[in-house]
Amino acid sequence: MNEFLPVLIAAAVIGTFATVFIVAYALMKNKKEALGFDRNMKDGEIVRRLLAYARPHAASFILVGLLMLFAIFYDVISPLMIGRIERLLSSEGFELSRLYSFVAVYATILVVSLVSSYFQAMVLQRVGQKILSKIREDTFVHIESLSHAQLNKIPVGTLVTRVSNDANAISMMFTNLLVNLVKNIFVIIGVFAAMLSLNYMLTLVVLAFVPFVALFTVIFRKFSRRTYRKERDGTSDLNAFLSENLSGMKITQVFLQEEKKGREFDERNMRLYRARRERIMVNGVFRPMIYMLYISSVLAILFFGARGAISGVSFLGQTIGADIIISFYMYTSKFFNPIQNLAEQFNYLQASLASAEKIFAILDTPPAVNDAPDAIELDEVRGEIEFRNVWFAYKEDEWVLRGVSFKVEAGSVAAFVGATGSGKTTILSLLCRNYDIQRGEILLDGVDIRKIKRSSLRRHLGQMLQDVFLFTGSVRSNIVLRDETIDDAAVEEACKYVNADRFISRLSAGLDEPIRERGNNLSAGQRQLLSFARTVAHKPSVMILDEATANIDTETEILIQKSLEKMRSIGTMLVVAHRLSTIRTANKIIVLSGGEIIEEGTHEELLAKRGAYYELHSISLEKEKITKSE
Repeated sequence: MNEFLPVLIAAAVIGTFATVFIVAYALMKNKKEALGFDRNMKDGEIVRRLLAYARPHAASFILVGLLMLFAIFYDVISPLMIGRIERLLSSEGFELSRLYSFVAVYATILVVSLVSSYFQAMVLQRVGQKILSKIREDTFVHIESLSHAQLNKIPVGTLVTRVSNDANAISMMFTNLLVNLVKNIFVIIGVFAAMLSLNYMLTLVVLAFVPFVALFTVIFRKFSRRTYRKERDGTSDLNAFLSENLSGMKITQVFLQEEKKGREFDERNMRLYRARRERIMVNGVFRPMIYMLYISSVLAILFFGARGAISGVSFLGQTIGADIIISFYMYTSKFFNPIQNLAEQFNYLQASLASAEKIFAILDTPPAVNDAPDAIELDEVRGEIEFRNVWFAYKEDEWVLRGVSFKVEAGSVAAFVGATGSGKTTILSLLCRNYDIQRGEILLDGVDIRKIKRSSLRRHLGQMLQDVFLFTGSVRSNIVLRDETIDDAAVEEACKYVNADRFISRLSAGLDEPIRERGNNLSAGQRQLLSFARTVAHKPSVMILDEATANIDTETEILIQKSLEKMRSIGTMLVVAHRLSTIRTANKIIVLSGGEIIEEGTHEELLAKRGAYYELHSISLEKEKITKSE
C-alpha cells in the first residue's frame, strides 16, 4: 500500500478541492438573487443568434476549417512520431539516415501546420471585423428607430457602451473562440483515439481525471458568468455617469460640486474595481485547478508507466516501454492543453456572452412608434393640420393633453401660448410622431399621421428648437446634414434667405468654418440662424418653431424676426413663444392651460376678450419694459 501512497495523496487533494467547489456552487445557487445573478438568456440562444451573423461568411469559415485540419493532424501525430524516434534511437542496428527521414517528415508537418495557422488567423480576423461592423451597424440603426420616450429612459453612456465596448467583446468570439472550440473538440477526439490505440490502460489513467475537469469547468462557468455580468454592468454604469457629468461639467463647476461628483465617480469606479478583482480571482483559481489536474495525470502516467518499464512487468496486462511513456507524456499535454486554453479563453467567452446579451436586449426592444403595415408615402404636402380630441400622457393616467382639438389652415401661422407645462411643446412633438397619442386623431392634409410613413412625414416637417444641436464638422455640413442633393448654391441661398450669411461671411473659413462639439464656438443666436438655414435648405412644407427666439440678444432677435417673416411664405408655420411680441401677426393663437385649449383667435380678438391671453400679454409687456429700462 505504501508504494501507492503518492497516488492516494493526489486523489485526496483533488477530492478535497472538488468538495469545496461543490459546496461553494450550491451556496451560490441558493443566493443567486442576493449576489446579483441575473440570467435572462441561455447561452445556447445567444450563440444561435450570433451564428446568424456568421452565416453569410460560411465559405470563409469552411476555408478556416480546412486549414485547421493541418493543425489538428500535427497535434495528433507529433507525439507518436517522437515516440517512434525514441524507439529508433534505442533499437539495434540504428541508422542515422532513418533518423534524418523521421526528422524531415516531422519538420514538414510542423511547417505546414504553422503556415495554415497563419492563414487561418488572417481569414478569421478579416471575417471577424466584418461581423463586428454588422453588429454595430444593426445596433446603431435600431437605436435610431427607438422613440423619444424610450431613448429618454436609457442613459447615453449605456448606449455608447453597447455599440463600442460590448461589440468589441463579441468580436473575440468570431476571431478566436468558436473556431478554437471546434479545433479543441477534434484535437481531444483525435488524441483520445491515438492514446487508445497506443495503450488503452494508460488511457484509462488519464480518463480518471476527466470527470474532475468537467466538474470544475461547470462550477467555474457559473462563477465566471456572474462576475462578467457584474463587470459589464459596472462599465456601463461608469460610462453613463461620465457621459452625463462631462456634458454637465459647467454646472458642476458653477455650483462647486466637484468633490461630491468626485465621490460619486469613486463609488462607481470602486464597484467596477471590485467586480474586476472578483473576476480575476475566479480566473486565478480556475486555471491553476485545471493545471493541477494535468500535472496529476502526468505524475500518474509516469508513476505507473515507469514502474512497469523499470520492473519489466506489464501494467494491467500491457507492456510499457520508454517510447510509450514519452508519447503518453506528450499526448497528456495535448489532451489537457485544449482544456487549459479554454480556461484561459473563458474570460473572453463570458465577456462575449454577457456583452451579446446586452446588445440583444437593445435589439429586442421594439420601437414604441412604428409605421403601420399600410403606411403611405406623401409626395406633396399642403400643410393643413388638424387635432381631433387628442389625449396624450407620458405616464399612464397623467394626462398632458386633454381632448385638444384645433385646425390650422395650409400656409397659415398658428401660435401656441400658455404657462410652462400646459402642453405646447407636446403638441409639436406629437405632430412629428416623436410619441404616439393614446386617443384621438392628428391629421395632415386630412390623413391620419399614423397612416403615413415616419420618414415621409418628417421629410415634410422642419423643426427649429430653442436648444439647437450642431454636430462636429463645418458650417456647411451642419446645414446640408450630408444630404448630397443640396449643393453649395442652395446652401448659400438658404443662408442669405434667413440672414445667416451676415455672420458666416465674417468667419475666417466661411461655410468651411469648423464647428466644435455642440457648436460651442458659436453664440446662441448664430446657432439659431444656422438651424433656420438648415430648415430652409431642406424645403419643408410645415415649419415648427419651439421657443426659437428665446435666450438671444436683441440684435439677433431682429434678424430672426426678419427671417421668420420671410419663412412664412414657405408653408404652414407652428410657433411656440413666450415673447408674445413675436406672434402678433399669427393667423391663429391658441391658448393652453393644463393640457386644454381655453382660448383661440387672432391677437386682436383675444385681447378684446380680456381673458387669459390678455393677462399673458400684459405680463409680457411689463417684462419688455423692464428689459428696455435695464
